[in-house]
Amino acid sequence: MGFIKSALAGRRDDAELGKGLWRRAHDRFRRGLDRYHQVLEGIDDEALYSELVVIADGLAGLLPRVRAVCVEAQRRSPSEGLDVPGDYAAVHRALSRAGNALATTAEAAAMLRLAVGPVPVGALSVQRRATTVLEHVQEAEELMRR
Repeated sequence: MGFIKSALAGRRDDAELGKGLWRRAHDRFRRGLDRYHQVLEGIDDEALYSELVVIADGLAGLLPRVRAVCVEAQRRSPSEGLDVPGDYAAVHRALSRAGNALATTAEAAAMLRLAVGPVPVGALSVQRRATTVLEHVQEAEELMRR
């Protein structure tokens, strides 16, 4: 991304997400997604790579949903600091758990990458962790609907 595009994206993020809690939750999720994609770069086993790419696509599809939750949370309860607004503490907790689960998913994929020989269960452990990410994002969305 060029400097101009990056600056414009940063301004748009500032306007939509603020500079506080909701921005940090969104950015943490995006960094976890980037980390997962970086892990994919070193996988030689084509079958495993294919499984992990399908999971990556599913996780990438969650980013706009996380952003939508964070934008709405910022609209309803603006945050420029790190204090968790009382009414939205559960939303923040769900987003935080989604970010943590995404980091664990990337870690599981990295462990598969380091495996020697064929992996008997394929990407099952990664898929289970990715399912947890989805559940936390759904929880945050549900909490915002209430």
